[in-house]
Amino acid sequence: MKESKKIFIVTGEHSGDFHASFIVKELRRTNPNIEIEAIGGQSLKEEGVKLFCDHSKMAVVGLDAIKSLFSHIMLGKDLVNYLVKYYKPDIVLLIDYGGFNLRIAKELKNRGIEVFYYISPQVWASRKNRMNIIKKYISKIMLIFPFEEGLYKQKGVNAEYVGHPLISQLPDPPDRNEFMKKNALDPYKKIVGIFPGSRKMEINYLLPVFLETACHIKTHSKKVQFCIAQASNLPDSLFDKHIKEFAIVNDLDIKVLKRQNHALLANSDAAIVASGSITLEAALYNTPIIISYKAPSVAYAVYLLVRYIKFAALPNIIAGKEIVKEFIQHKAKPNLMANEILALLHDEEKRNKMVFEMSKIREQLGEKIASQEVARIINNHLYAKPAGPEAEARLP
Repeated sequence: MKESKKIFIVTGEHSGDFHASFIVKELRRTNPNIEIEAIGGQSLKEEGVKLFCDHSKMAVVGLDAIKSLFSHIMLGKDLVNYLVKYYKPDIVLLIDYGGFNLRIAKELKNRGIEVFYYISPQVWASRKNRMNIIKKYISKIMLIFPFEEGLYKQKGVNAEYVGHPLISQLPDPPDRNEFMKKNALDPYKKIVGIFPGSRKMEINYLLPVFLETACHIKTHSKKVQFCIAQASNLPDSLFDKHIKEFAIVNDLDIKVLKRQNHALLANSDAAIVASGSITLEAALYNTPIIISYKAPSVAYAVYLLVRYIKFAALPNIIAGKEIVKEFIQHKAKPNLMANEILALLHDEEKRNKMVFEMSKIREQLGEKIASQEVARIINNHLYAKPAGPEAEARLP
């Protein structure tokens, strides 16, 4: 039996917690003796991982993030103190959440604790100076996009592409007839899925635009029905505020579906989505989409100053060209967005071209199962045979 080793995992929001749970399963499958603690959420709890704290208060943006800066600093200090003096892990695995995790990496490395990183900060999109921080304080970074590996290795970073977690974690699409029946949808009408995001700010800035877009689509096509995906972490009241009166005034029949994001995305004939990982999920389901994003003017101005790439949608970034249309900030005009959705619904050549390009994205990502690759890399490091005279002395 392998000797017991200790790992501590740091996640900052739901997606990181979810991905971490698969890694925990794989680590325990290959080494039941391993000890794991974490900052995480429900997914890690369900895996029986002891939580140092729940990360629910960490996943904040905008003014909320500024207000919570002090609590972030105190959490960081408490965490470092706990790891150095009490838990003493063999490895700390940081997952995504670059702002907090890179500061923690520096503190831990300076105290002799080895740090690995999974799902790196998107330095190829902005803030490339972070690559130097990663090189200095991270022993190994495990990447989820194939194009990242070359960028990091050019800078001398110990980096490895491990596959994208969606390859193995994305649910299979449900039967369309069952999905239609479950949600009382018209089987003779096409579905336009609306995905306004999972943060309050995104709903407030994007949902009104998406609803106006739906009205434009309805004006030009009667054989269309609309479904909005409501993220499980958002209250009904937030959606009611935007939808109820608008739907009545504009005679818009629209359904809000909870906890059915993947089922809706897979069964949409076309979708309007907020920029984010859902754009890649759509590509893997071969669902034609347009993407949009709006934010406060100050936040958008900062984004323009720090960005290094011209695309926002992951399929476009991976392909290195425009596959899906992007309607960002002042370009997020309902009439233009509606025209693009109508074209994807009714122009077969345009639709087929997008689906073909999306299938190539799937090929580029390959077949690696990310959680297995991460567990393999960690185990190889934890149980590596010692080199040099000590190893030679053990040889028969």
